Amino acid sequence: MSKQKIIVAPLNWGLGHASRCVSIIELLLAQNFIPVIASDGKALLFLQQEFPELESIKLPSYYIKYGKFVKLNLLFQLPKIVKAIQKEKRIISRYITDNKDVVGIISDNRFGVHNKKVFSVYITHQVKVLSGITTFFTSKIHQKFIKKFDECWVPDLSNSFFSGKLSSEQHKKIHFKYIGVLSRFKKETLPQTIDYLMLLSGPEPNRTQLEEKLVKEFSGIENVVFVLGKVENQQKQWTEKGITFYNYLLKADLQKIINSSKLVICRSGYSTIMDLAVLGKKAFFIPTQHQSEQEYLAKYLENKKIAPYCKEKHFTYKKLIKITSYKGLQAKETNLSIDLNGLFHRK
Repeated sequence: MSKQKIIVAPLNWGLGHASRCVSIIELLLAQNFIPVIASDGKALLFLQQEFPELESIKLPSYYIKYGKFVKLNLLFQLPKIVKAIQKEKRIISRYITDNKDVVGIISDNRFGVHNKKVFSVYITHQVKVLSGITTFFTSKIHQKFIKKFDECWVPDLSNSFFSGKLSSEQHKKIHFKYIGVLSRFKKETLPQTIDYLMLLSGPEPNRTQLEEKLVKEFSGIENVVFVLGKVENQQKQWTEKGITFYNYLLKADLQKIINSSKLVICRSGYSTIMDLAVLGKKAFFIPTQHQSEQEYLAKYLENKKIAPYCKEKHFTYKKLIKITSYKGLQAKETNLSIDLNGLFHRK
């Protein structure tokens, strides 16, 4: 009997969705399935480089970009997003029709990647979509998409310890499964040779704006490393203004660098929070301005005395003195134990 295929499709929005799918792909391989990567842009390139032996499908881009007026930008981009969802739905449908060995789909926040012929799973930690006064409506829209899937996997503990109100509310007609803290990394005991590690990712132009600000703040300070989150065809390393830069790093190298760091400065993206919790790191968060989810998570973790944060425009090197009053991120590594053999099937 030939191995069965499962499509793994992360949203191309920064690298968070793609990076947390590394654990999912490894789980599939361990249970003798053949993962098929489906995404676009940097997320697709990242997973192709992590798993060069796997087949991949190029999906249309959602064209999600930020800027100063996030909600207005997303509103203007809505027609393109809807068109992309419809197109990816057709691509996935054709692929499943042509490949009878596909038995399932795991979509990380890609709305159109599901199909009635196979068991389809949706991964999200954000069942409630925070958007200010429109939160009720954005959450209802998101939940409407989730209901098209057979199951919703929430990467958190069952008490929503890390995601808080983003995932704590249950909803009718949605089959939830909390799968634990999801990270591709393993904790290692290594010499702490890096004083300050900057982990950058996310949509432009916000990623570059934070990079420029942090380079200015940390120029001339020793033992500083920047991982820029800029996935390109080749990995690069260089030194400038006394700072060591990497354009991006794959799993093994990034795991080593984070484990070797005393303090991490980064966005409060949920996948990053999961990674740092598994590695037991101290962090200082700078949420993306006007991105309600990151702003909420940063405040939520500060209130728990886990990690401090401040707005990007207020950040200075001197703010890091606050870190001594916080206990840092900590979580047990989750060994995914989902029996996929009994879950995925043709309908």
